Order: sequence, then C-alpha cells, then structure tokens
Amino acid sequence: METITINLPKMYGDHHVTEVRSMLLALPGVEDVYASSAFHVMRAHIDPAKVSEADLRAQLEAAGYLGDQAIEAEVWKSGTPQDTEDNPFRHTAALDGVKTMSFTQQVEDTARALWPCPGLGSLQKMDE
Repeated sequence: METITINLPKMYGDHHVTEVRSMLLALPGVEDVYASSAFHVMRAHIDPAKVSEADLRAQLEAAGYLGDQAIEAEVWKSGTPQDTEDNPFRHTAALDGVKTMSFTQQVEDTARALWPCPGLGSLQKMDE
C-alpha cells in the first residue's frame, strides 16, 4: 500500500469532494480516498502494482481539477477616495442586536459561473 497526496486548487466545494472520490475510487488499485475542499488536497491509498500517481494525476487533469484557479484576485488600493474609486465594492455589516453578519459584493455579469467549476460549462439564460 502506498499513500499519494495531491494538491487540488480547483476543488473548493463538497460537490467536488464527492466527484473526486467517486472518480478515483473507480480506478483499479485505489483502496481509499480522502479529499478536503477546505484544504484543497486529496490523499489516496493505492496498490502501486495496479495504479500509479501518474494515473491519478491524468484522471484529475482530465476532469479539470489540477492547475490554478483562472480568476482574477481582488486588488485593493489604499489612499484617497479618488485613488480607490475602482476598488471592488464589498460591504460587511455586523448587527449585535440580532447576532447577524451580512456580506455583499458587486459582481459583473459574465454569463459564466462565478468560480470556474470543473464539469460546469457556461451558464445559459432562460426565457421565463
């Protein structure tokens, strides 16, 4: 038995954990898979006589889980209001009376998922 650990930056939700586990457990020689969307990592116990790390990586690459997220990071500038007018809008409010925290962010409509999701293509608008 051998333990393989692979970082998966594009595995960020529980639906990805389920997909990664089922995809890898279907390979012969994969005995157990632990996947964490919180830590973006997968650990598998394999039989090296039946499957290799390259086989696991090929399967994960084909499904789109390897590589960096193709999304711009928010860049914040400090300074005067004129210097910071193109900062991303974000507003957070904590209300002590009702023990609630609220968060909003302005996002442009790009006709795609906000976070690129392996296995999910462009969103289609529907007429109501």
